[in-house]
Amino acid sequence: MTYRCKLDIFEGPLDLLLHLIKEQKMDIYDIPIAEITRQYMTYLDMMQELNLELVGEYLVMAAELTRIKSKVLLPAPETDEEWDAGGGEDPRAELMRRLREYQRYRDAAFELRMKEHDQAQIFVRGGEIEIEGSSEAKELVDTSVFDLFKAYQKILEAKSFEKDFEIEITEMSVTDRIQYILEILNASESVTFESLFTVLNKKQEVIVTFLAILELMRLKLLRVQQTSHFEAIRIYKSADQDTQDAILQDYHRTMDSESSDS
Repeated sequence: MTYRCKLDIFEGPLDLLLHLIKEQKMDIYDIPIAEITRQYMTYLDMMQELNLELVGEYLVMAAELTRIKSKVLLPAPETDEEWDAGGGEDPRAELMRRLREYQRYRDAAFELRMKEHDQAQIFVRGGEIEIEGSSEAKELVDTSVFDLFKAYQKILEAKSFEKDFEIEITEMSVTDRIQYILEILNASESVTFESLFTVLNKKQEVIVTFLAILELMRLKLLRVQQTSHFEAIRIYKSADQDTQDAILQDYHRTMDSESSDS
């Protein structure tokens, strides 16, 4: 598959590390560096398998994690029983400091977004507003790209792809899958992430469908939400038909231009 995907929806390696720490319920003040490095490299392998263009900072962080892991595995100086007991510094200290600082900034940004959301819910005096739905309905939260990768990984693990030793030429288009997903969303209010992969039996089909979802997120033609992190993921359209057509027209023009340049 020669399709190469350039996405600007990834936030950065620190976001991925914080996601892994939260997912595994790790202590940010005492990170198990060997395990976090293993999981981080698993995500990078997954991105490379999808032919996603990784920015350099992801690879720099991978090298940094490997360096820290190597230093942790080295025997401590005899004069220091523990990192905190003598003059030797915990090799993880700088990374943990950066993560805590980054988390504070991210939490502050989230609080500001929530205040903006609350302000948008204030209505001026006027007619009575009827709110649809039950009061018990759960509030949805935006799903991170890394949550999507975790769900994608579970789908790959759940499916048993048949090993076919016959040479078969199959052309699959991300553009076609984008149109297919939009047709489903235009016909229904929302769908679960897993339902888009139910009838797919080949790994290539799964990969192309996942890439199409990522592209639609980048184009802001769908939103991905869940009741809470690590819960079931639902996909909603975020634009009407006319907006979809206009954005896809520009998208196809860009893709054709890049194809002709290459």
